[in-house]
Amino acid sequence: MSFSTATSHAQRGMALLVSLVFLLLLTLIGISSMQNATLQEKMASSVTLRNQSFQIAEAALRIGESAVQLGTYALPVCSGNQCLPPAESSTITAAGLNSTSGVTWIAAANGFYGVQNIGTTLNAVNVPSNTSATLYRVTAVAIVGNNVRSVVESIYAKY
Repeated sequence: MSFSTATSHAQRGMALLVSLVFLLLLTLIGISSMQNATLQEKMASSVTLRNQSFQIAEAALRIGESAVQLGTYALPVCSGNQCLPPAESSTITAAGLNSTSGVTWIAAANGFYGVQNIGTTLNAVNVPSNTSATLYRVTAVAIVGNNVRSVVESIYAKY
C-alpha cells in the first residue's frame, strides 16, 4: 500500500464534514437575513402608520381651525376643569360630547377635533394693539390601525 492511497482514503470523510459545516453556516446566515428583513419591514410599516396618523391629525386640526375662523363661530368660555387640555384625547374613539371635559368631538378627515374657548387676551401675537382676542384651543386626534394614535393641538386667536 502506497502512502498516497492511504492519505486519500483518510480524507474522503473530511470533505463531507467540511461541506456540512459550510452548509450549516450558510443556513444560519440565510435565517439571520430573513429575520432582519422581517424586522425592517415591521419598522417601515410602523413609521408609515405613524406618519399617516400624524397627517390625519394635522388635517383634522386645520379643519377645526377653519371652523373657528368663521365669523359666525361662537363657543362659551370654559370654566374650571373644563379649561384643561382634554385628557380623554388619548382614549377618544368616536365623535360626541365628553361629559368630563365638556369638549364636543367632531369627526373630520378620518380623525376627530375638539374646540375649547379658553378666554380673551389683549396680548395675542399678530393682533392689533388694544384689540382683545378670543383664544380657542383646538385639539385633533387621529387613530390608524389598532394602536397608532396622534394628538396635535393649537391655540387660535380670533379677533
